[in-house]
Amino acid sequence: MRIGLIGFGKTGTAVASVVLTHPGLSLEWVVRRSDKLELRSVAEFLGVDASADARVFPRDAFPVDELLDAMPVDVIVDFSSEDGIDYYGEAAARRGIAIVTAISHYPAGKVEFLGQLGEETAVLWSPNITVGINFLILAAQTLRRIAPNVDVEIVEEHFKSKEGVSGTARVIAEGLEVDPRTVKSIRAGGIVGVHEVLFGFPQQTVRIRHESLSREAFGNGAIFAAERLVGLPPGLYKMDDLLLPFFSDGSSPTASARGACGACPAPGDLATVPR
Repeated sequence: MRIGLIGFGKTGTAVASVVLTHPGLSLEWVVRRSDKLELRSVAEFLGVDASADARVFPRDAFPVDELLDAMPVDVIVDFSSEDGIDYYGEAAARRGIAIVTAISHYPAGKVEFLGQLGEETAVLWSPNITVGINFLILAAQTLRRIAPNVDVEIVEEHFKSKEGVSGTARVIAEGLEVDPRTVKSIRAGGIVGVHEVLFGFPQQTVRIRHESLSREAFGNGAIFAAERLVGLPPGLYKMDDLLLPFFSDGSSPTASARGACGACPAPGDLATVPR
């Protein structure tokens, strides 16, 4: 599978290193806003032993149509910013290239644009694309339905300089119908990210916990999404659509299994979920 990567910051570089070393995947190129690494070998820059010789292209110097025609890809993975979709979205959709975007937050207009792109190609948007955290969300919501009246507490931990409650914790809280203002936040050292949901039963306690040990976890999540998104019919998908089939019969989603994101919230609902 041929992958193009948008964004080459701290998370983008971690994602690139995972893609470069993953069997069956080929990182074709990286696009970033800055021109400081123009045409630099990604593998060389990251010190990764990989056969692929992907290069870094500055966004403003390389029109996306020329880039996609010269170096076609099967899926574009976006870890840039909320306006990155403006650069490649329409060009990718016209060519039927799948889109995986892990941008933390999009305004309502951008979410509507994602939906429009989903009319032509498969688009997945996940503010936190790690497989583990999305499993935690589904598992916690399942237990909440089983025991709707038990006590629920949410705890999140992040690096010392992170401000406010994490967007992922807010998503967890809203999915469990818990007031996000009750989330307990811990800030210490260089913690990448920890989220825990505690269910307090009268005679037992259930804890569901996820910890990101490094930013490479986002790369693994993006690969999981990309491998399953390519081949699905056009639509705006979320990680639930890829994970829920495993809850039902153990199989991965197929083009006929779920259609075009039948479980997705309305664009306006997605737009109001902060990170």
